[in-house]
Amino acid sequence: MKKTALFTSLFAVFALSGCASILNDKTQAINVSASNGKEISGTIDGATFKAPGIVNVTRENKNKMVLVSTEGCAKETSVEKSVDPKFFINILSGGAFGSTTDYSTEKMWRYSENVVVSCK
Repeated sequence: MKKTALFTSLFAVFALSGCASILNDKTQAINVSASNGKEISGTIDGATFKAPGIVNVTRENKNKMVLVSTEGCAKETSVEKSVDPKFFINILSGGAFGSTTDYSTEKMWRYSENVVVSCK
């Protein structure tokens, strides 16, 4: 009886949780650099950064905008969101609850790992 209850509990935990929600952090690291190789500075989601370097962004259901204050560089560079392939594992395995969890936690989204800001 105890084994059945334990098995049922473990099954429920895995069935109701999403793959992306388990495997992805709430944030994602992206590498920001300038096309000319020089140092740039700016903001993403209000957080300041200096690049080249790694910037952590929060995963969410919206594109990110890199705002650069360095002269001679594009003032805005869009970083498009896309669905992380881990999300589709839930759909293929019949995990309607898991995919709903991934969507509600917004961990199903990912951004390009490398963002290059156009500079002269």
